[in-house]
Amino acid sequence: MSVTYSIMRMQTPPYELCTSSTIPSPAGSSARPNPDMNIAPKLIYGTAWKGDNTARLVISAFLQGFRAVDTACQPKHYREDLVGEALEILQDKHSIKREDVYIQTKFTPFSGQDPTKPLPYNPRDSIPDQIRSSLSKSLASLHTSYLDAYLLHSPLRTLPLTLEAWRTLMAAQDEGTVRAIGISNVYDVGVLKALEKERKVQIVQNRWYEGNAWDKEVWAYCKENGIIYQSFWTLTGSPALLTHSHTTSLADKLDVTAAQVLFKLAQLNNIVPLSGTTSELHMQQDLAAERIVFKEVLDDYKRITDLIWK
Repeated sequence: MSVTYSIMRMQTPPYELCTSSTIPSPAGSSARPNPDMNIAPKLIYGTAWKGDNTARLVISAFLQGFRAVDTACQPKHYREDLVGEALEILQDKHSIKREDVYIQTKFTPFSGQDPTKPLPYNPRDSIPDQIRSSLSKSLASLHTSYLDAYLLHSPLRTLPLTLEAWRTLMAAQDEGTVRAIGISNVYDVGVLKALEKERKVQIVQNRWYEGNAWDKEVWAYCKENGIIYQSFWTLTGSPALLTHSHTTSLADKLDVTAAQVLFKLAQLNNIVPLSGTTSELHMQQDLAAERIVFKEVLDDYKRITDLIWK
């Protein structure tokens, strides 16, 4: 059988509705978030390692249909300022309004920064002051008065410092500056449990790929506890799965790519993938993956999931 679908520019963002009252509304903003806008998009455009091409690529991604973007206040790997430039152009020239866009950025501890590049805070300041300075810098760079999500880029060097940072994110959420809070690069469920004694973790963003055995423990914890699990490095880090006969056979049956199969499989299993492609064709294909239906090829689908979770 063959399943075909359009990969033209999508008119509707790939969102599911979310109206959770646990996410505070941003304060002091004339552009209020759309209450029907999902706090968990199905696919996010990732902007790491794009350098001076960041603005051009973000604009391209949004014109193909993306409505969610991930960045970080970390000049070592990101140009957060160029993400903001792109969002301004998209609003001014393409009528893509702030309230229809999901913006996510991160606080990067000093250990993850390049000290030869401008830092968004004074590393001698307290952790709360570092986060407040970095958050202020992010809001200015992204030309917004609120963020849809704000993450710790990683746990800090000790659990007490990580908890101190987490409480600062909680305060920003209480103030309405950010809607959802979370943490990235956390592969110890114990850290998540410690954070959740203070407040529920809403987002985890981790590498989900064959190189770390698909991060099974953290993924399962997130699924069991209603935490949004975002994945990066999923395609680049999984060449064996993408070229496995189970994956290529299913892709052939549905007339799609192996990458699309893996993205759709992720979305069906509590995972929001990040796509960092620079190809407009791949942007279109990544977005179109959401519309793939496995109903008539469930046995093939199960064979692939068994490669990951069995």
